[in-house]
Amino acid sequence: MKHVRTEEVDSWMSPASVRRPLGEELGTEDMALNYYELAPGESFAFGYHRHAGQEEVFFVVSGEATFETEDGETVVREGEAVRFEPNEYQQGWNRGEERVVALALGAPAESGETEVLRACENCGGRTPQGIEPTEEKDALVTVCEGCGAETGRFTSGP
Repeated sequence: MKHVRTEEVDSWMSPASVRRPLGEELGTEDMALNYYELAPGESFAFGYHRHAGQEEVFFVVSGEATFETEDGETVVREGEAVRFEPNEYQQGWNRGEERVVALALGAPAESGETEVLRACENCGGRTPQGIEPTEEKDALVTVCEGCGAETGRFTSGP
C-alpha cells in the first residue's frame, strides 16, 4: 500500500493553479490520477484536446466546471462526474466565481498521442499546438505547429 497527502505532492506547471500528479506519487501503473484546483477563468488543459489511447473521467469535488466538446458545453457541478472516450475532444474550464476542486482519472495511465488545439491569431482559428518549456524553465508555452507563434504561457502555483 502507498499513502500520500494531497497537499504534500508537488504541483506541476499547468493552466490550473494547482495540478498534483497523485497517480505518479502513488505509483499507479494502469491509470493516471491528478488533483486540480482552478481559480476562476482557469482550465484543466493547455487547449481543446483529445487523447488517442485514454479515456478520462473528471469528478468535481467542489465548485462547477464547464466542459467544451464537439457537442457543445456541459456544466459539471459538485458531486458530479463526466467521462470522455479516447479521441473525444474536450476542454474543461472554471467559468464561475468560486474555486473548482476536481480529480481527473485516465485509463490507461499512458494517454497515447495527445492532440492540442488552440487559437492562433497568425493562422486564424484553432491549430495544432506543441507544448515546450521556456529557456529559463520557469513556464510552459504552447506553440502553433503551423507558424511557430507562442499562443499561451503557463506557470505553476496560485
